[in-house]
Amino acid sequence: MSHLEPFGARLRRAMDERGPLCVGIDPHASLLGSWGLADDVAGLERFSRTVVEALADRVAVLKPQIAFFERFGSRGLAVLERSVEEARAAGALVVMDAKRGDIGSTMAAYAESFLRKDAPLFSDALTVSPYLGYGSLKPAVDLARESGTGLFVLALTSNPEGGEVQHAVREDGRRVGATMLAHLAAENAGEEPLGSFGAVVGATLGDLSSYDLDVNGPLLAPGIGAQGATPADLPRVFGAAVRNVVPNVSRAVLGEGPDPAALRDAAERYADEVRTAAEG
Repeated sequence: MSHLEPFGARLRRAMDERGPLCVGIDPHASLLGSWGLADDVAGLERFSRTVVEALADRVAVLKPQIAFFERFGSRGLAVLERSVEEARAAGALVVMDAKRGDIGSTMAAYAESFLRKDAPLFSDALTVSPYLGYGSLKPAVDLARESGTGLFVLALTSNPEGGEVQHAVREDGRRVGATMLAHLAAENAGEEPLGSFGAVVGATLGDLSSYDLDVNGPLLAPGIGAQGATPADLPRVFGAAVRNVVPNVSRAVLGEGPDPAALRDAAERYADEVRTAAEG
């Protein structure tokens, strides 16, 4: 397998050069409708191509949500394959938002679907769920190291329901979410300029000072825009780790479509606001 430069190093450079922003590609039915597109494969393809053509040459990260493509079956996945290929060719890093999580050979197969260099859906990083135990992610961790890709592990998510698992206290007194962050810090130990194993940490969660967010890896932060958080909130939520935050903005940017210029303006505005907030 040919080796890429590690994902963490590529992400650090993209954030520094293009601004620290991740824009989702979330073609749900209501958004297709607001763009004047039919809720079918043709509408899906027009939507995805517009987002990629407008943003892939300027934002650091694009994050397709695979569910919105899977609902159209094999034709939807074919659109996703083209979108990923075209986005990466234009210079964006692609994080596949698939939230995969399983054990053994099944987890290995999930990892190969997105992190193997010759896979049709090969992406720069993959979101994964550790709630079958962090050790269940080992096949994905191993393949990511081998291929130069990365993982974003669900740690402290922005949905209200997540707290019943992620804030639960273990027998050793440590919260489950903190345990996941500690595992990631161990994965990234000694990596420069940034480790390749990141956490998903919601920007809407308020004061997280009781958690050690310094995992020497990226923090993918949903919640900016439609969910109520703003770039100005990031230093308060993430503290000293704010420089490694990759805020994810989806509806607040995508809602400006289908005009490509409006999409670009919205993305650039958010990237500038995030940079200003992070630099303090």
